[in-house]
Amino acid sequence: MIFAESTAAAARPQNNLLRALRPVDYALIASALEAADYPARHLLYNPGDHVGTVYFPCGPSLVSYVVASEDGREVETMLVGREGAVGGVVSRGNLPAFTRMVVQFAGPFMHLRLDVLEAAKERSTTLSGMFARYADCMLAQMMQAAACNATHSIEQRTAKWIVSALERTGDTAVPLTQEQLAAMLGVGRSYASRVIQSLRREGLLQTRRGALLVTNRSALEAKSCLCNEQVKGHFEAVLSGVYPTESEGNGAAAAGSVTAR
Repeated sequence: MIFAESTAAAARPQNNLLRALRPVDYALIASALEAADYPARHLLYNPGDHVGTVYFPCGPSLVSYVVASEDGREVETMLVGREGAVGGVVSRGNLPAFTRMVVQFAGPFMHLRLDVLEAAKERSTTLSGMFARYADCMLAQMMQAAACNATHSIEQRTAKWIVSALERTGDTAVPLTQEQLAAMLGVGRSYASRVIQSLRREGLLQTRRGALLVTNRSALEAKSCLCNEQVKGHFEAVLSGVYPTESEGNGAAAAGSVTAR
């Protein structure tokens, strides 16, 4: 029985939150899930937009939550990959988006109308509880990001961001320009460029057109602050097995090992 459930979970989209659902809960939404591929910089929501769809990044796809300041600069507050979902995870009623939600790394997604998800939650307390647990993990990630932005150096934050992206994509290349990285970190391009060049001189990464190639991940992790480890620890305590791991390879979830505590 356990083997059959693990096999069924492995056949689902490469999104760990969807794979964590019990078969009976997944069946409540499976027929309404729709697949799509989105390019980098594709806008899912602008601030004030009505949130009527939930997006599930699959495989290497990544989405950034971005907040703009009064001077026009943008800072990323959260990065979401195959461990989660974007848009209307818990809230009900009028749902205006607070931040921009933009595809950072292109790839496959599943999407679901929010009213379908809400109806499924009404029918299943375990499904509702799973999304509430995930919302708790999102909140922890945002609070950790606020602390990180206030206390850690640009070099530490750059290393953390790159390592965090690698964990979610399962690759050694980060398809990101220095301009994009600067925007995500809320610093000037020249500042971000100096940090990247410093990491390159130390042999931690190489620059490619439109991408960063990590050549010494362990050294890059040593440069990083521990904020991402704090987030991963909270995920493990609340939704064990949902956060991406090295054993997932190129994006396949570790089916059968996911449990909600």
